[in-house]
Parts: sequence; C-alpha cells; structure tokens
Amino acid sequence: MNAAEILTSKNKFHIKLGLERMEIILKAFNNPENSFDCIHIAGTNGKGSTCAVIEKILLEDKRKVIGKYTSPHLFSYCERISVNGENISEVELNQIISLINKKDDEHNLGLTEFEILTAAAFIYFKRKNVDIAILETGLGGRLDATNVIKKPLISVITSISFDHKERLGDTIEKIAYEKAGIFKNGSKCAFLTTNNGFETLKNEAVKKGAILVEDNLDVNIENNIAKINGDFFEFNLNGDFQKENLKLALLAINSLNFKIEKETIKNALKNVSWRFRMDKINYKGKSLLVDSCHNPDGARVLAEYLEKYEKNKKIKFIFGCLKNKEYEKILDTIYKPEYDFCFYEFDYPNALKYEALNKNYKNKIKEIKNPIFEIEQNNYELCVLAGSIYMLGNIFNEKF
Repeated sequence: MNAAEILTSKNKFHIKLGLERMEIILKAFNNPENSFDCIHIAGTNGKGSTCAVIEKILLEDKRKVIGKYTSPHLFSYCERISVNGENISEVELNQIISLINKKDDEHNLGLTEFEILTAAAFIYFKRKNVDIAILETGLGGRLDATNVIKKPLISVITSISFDHKERLGDTIEKIAYEKAGIFKNGSKCAFLTTNNGFETLKNEAVKKGAILVEDNLDVNIENNIAKINGDFFEFNLNGDFQKENLKLALLAINSLNFKIEKETIKNALKNVSWRFRMDKINYKGKSLLVDSCHNPDGARVLAEYLEKYEKNKKIKFIFGCLKNKEYEKILDTIYKPEYDFCFYEFDYPNALKYEALNKNYKNKIKEIKNPIFEIEQNNYELCVLAGSIYMLGNIFNEKF
C-alpha cells in the first residue's frame, strides 16, 4: 500500500490521544525528534497563519534549514511536511510511511493517521538536516502526538475558543489547560493577554517553569497594512484579525538567539501566503473569497471581515462543513438573508448532510450539487466559499 492507502485505512483513520505510542515508534527510529530545534504552536484558530509567517521570515533570512509540519491538507498528504518551502515528495513519503507501518506492526502499536504522519515528519526532518522545525499541533496539545518534543525553542498559543469539546473539555479553562500542555520547563512560551483562558495559560506556564516572553510589540493591521511599533509593512494575509497571529509570530522570531533584519521581515510579510484562509482568488474573471472557517469563532472573524470590507456587494455564499462541527452556531453567525446562500454536501465520510440541517435553515438555504457551476454564474459580485478545508479541497484542484 502507498502512504495514502495506509493513512486512510479504517484502523488508522481515527483520533486516539496519548504519547506512549509515539514514544515507542520514535525510539525504534533512534528518536529523530531530538535532532532539530523546534517552534511548537497550539491553539484553536490561527495556528496555520502563525506558522506561515514564522516560516516565511526564517526562509527569507536564509541562514537555517527550516522544516514545517501542519495539518490538515487540501489535496495531498505531502503538503503537511515541507523543508525550505518544498513539500516532501510522494516517493519519500511512501517510503518513510511504509517503514513506520512495518515497525508499527512489529510493535503492535495501532498508530493513528496523525501519529504516523508526525513520526514521518520527524524522520524526514532528520534526513534533511533541519535546523528549526515549525510544528503545529493536531488537536489540543498536552496529549497531541507532536508533544513528544522535550525542549522547544518556544511554545506559542494562538487564539483559543470552543472546538473539539468532546475531547478537550466544555469550558475555555479546560481547553486552555490542554493547549498549555506544550509548555516545557526552561523553554520560552508566548500567548497574548487578550486570549481566552489567559489566566489558565499563565498559571500553567508558571507551574511548568516555562519562560514567558514579554509582549513588547504594538501591532495593528488595516487593509493589508501592518503597523508594527510605528513602522509600516505590506502584509499579504487578509483580515485585520491577523494582527494577533502576526504579533505571536514576531514574538517567536524575536525570541530566537539570532537577530533578523527589518528588511528581511518586510520582504517576508509582503509575500507570505496561507492558501484558502481568507484567500482572495480571481477565477475566470470571478472574484472569490475562500476561507476554511470551521468553528464559531472562525465564522465570527469571517462575518466581521465581510461587514467591514465587502458590506455593499452582492454576495453568493457557498458553505459546507463536517457533521461534528457546531454548524448551527456557524450559520447563525455567517448567514444573511440578502446573501444568495447555498449549501454543498461534499464527498467526504463525515460531511454534514443537507437533510441534517434544521428546518429553519432548510427554508432559507438552497442545496447545490455543482459549486463550480455556481461560481461560473454572473449573478454576484463576490462569491464566498467557506467551511471545512476538506470541502475546499473537494471543490478545487491543486493547480487552482
């Protein structure tokens, strides 16, 4: 079997939190996670954007070999693991995952999809002599497979809100506790005073002996111009809310033991991208806004952006999500009667079905079968496609 077949097989494609299996499989490969430094990032929203900014600055600096491990992917598992901005090849991914799968069987571990991918990333980073790896947690932090890292350069917590309540807890404090599980004794950590669960994060940092990085940055964003301690920079990520992610990325960069020049940061911010996250796209002359908002807080951010920057436009809205998401709260936030609002039941095992919508929304939202057909119509000024990243990957192709 190739990598995708192994990873999507029924006995792998599920969530099973805990570190014991990871510790055993990594020991079988001589603990590759100890061969590089790392920047570890957890949070509910903003992890991907923060990772993207950090990576772009470090790549622009050109002094280090940079690895990045994120999830989920749009089109291929190869997108999750990269070195110096280049995704792992299918050949290497297949080869490494086959090796891991063999060891998994030998030790009778029953590794999950995410555990296998995490081990693969660590093995690949060691092979490529990575200096610094940027690691995004998959779910939570304390029991996440990435949390086998013993002493990160810095642990970063992005915006915290409700998601995965069945696994992380039903209060912000419980969720913040799980995220703070990535803090390590003697390692630096960064989170904002405005973050939900701040007191929990601060208390856990103290308990674990982590070193809290001072927030000495004044960051604001307006219409893709970032103002950082009085200096102005073009910023290629859309949405004023990105100021939180940008600040955290810069705090992480500033905490490293080498100085990065202002011109390097300027070039990085001007060119950074994070696909399908508040992403403006021109498709055959059509104006699209594509955003993987998959929880109520992400929906709030999207709604605020549309209200501020796209208020008077005729909007077509295409939405779809997974069935385990709080879709009613998401729809309560993003739905407007003036939108031409559509629901797309995309091809994915856990996709929310149109029939599962409550009657209130069924009466207001039309089901569509072909989103590309809807996009190609001329009855709107802006088409917003939002919801599950799996839906967006289903609609578009890699070359889009």
